Amino acid sequence: MLNKSMGFISDNVTYDLEDSVTLARKPDARHQLRSFLSAQKTRPASVAEVAVRINGVRTPFALDDLTNLASLPNVDAVVVPKVDSSADLTFVTDVLRHVAPERHAEDSKNPIKIIALVESAKAVMDLREICNATPYLSGLIFAAEDFAKDLSLTRTPSLTEFLYARSAIVTAARAAGLPSAIDLVCTSFRGDAGLARLREECEGGKAMGFNGKQCIHPSQVDLVQKLFAPDEAEVEWAVRILVADAKATSSGRGAWTLDGMMIDAPVVGRAKSILDKAERCQIDVGRLRERWRNQEPE
Repeated sequence: MLNKSMGFISDNVTYDLEDSVTLARKPDARHQLRSFLSAQKTRPASVAEVAVRINGVRTPFALDDLTNLASLPNVDAVVVPKVDSSADLTFVTDVLRHVAPERHAEDSKNPIKIIALVESAKAVMDLREICNATPYLSGLIFAAEDFAKDLSLTRTPSLTEFLYARSAIVTAARAAGLPSAIDLVCTSFRGDAGLARLREECEGGKAMGFNGKQCIHPSQVDLVQKLFAPDEAEVEWAVRILVADAKATSSGRGAWTLDGMMIDAPVVGRAKSILDKAERCQIDVGRLRERWRNQEPE
């Protein structure tokens, strides 16, 4: 499976040393992963980010996970589970600075990023402090199963029992300017029913503001990427806004209308973010720019 992982086309591949490994096998799993990653001289272009999910900072394994793996040059990020407070991320930050000082110098362009798993009521209540705990935090992930366990919830297909937590996570991530807010795992992935559930969860998560979703099986990746990428209608709308805005700006107009709708700076900003994401998803934006190049603001 380790060898297969480098053949995926994915924004992120995370190697799990926590829940996927029994207590007795954790040292061996850590050693195997270090050997595997050390042998990878280059990361394939199809994998945008390589991450390691360490054990929780309150376990006896976290420090060894960090010191053995965070020093590897091809580890881009550390996923920290069971983050309950800012102190958890302060600990991880201090260790990263110690084991990989060159990557965490003041002028470093390639620090090891930290991704925090939010999976408890305490974490949800402390999101503001967690988001401001370290300059290396790049995203939050909602871990629904452990959150349900913490609150004695029963997960239902509607996911309404997670509405408050999911909304809080997205809001906190956006307020802190974090690049990523990643939604819960869809545990259904087999057959048409599994894919239908995955589609429904993706559409719901995207509507709430999440910009990605965890996948537990390779069969989920294509659909998740497709649904979280901007669709053609969104991209075309954004292109029209930016083409017309350039012309409005050149004529000194700060606000204008398009299709009867008032367009101002926040709308233009949203259009820019959509096009940025479209380009990262390798969507052909140039074709749409050409189609609408003569559009004028109203």
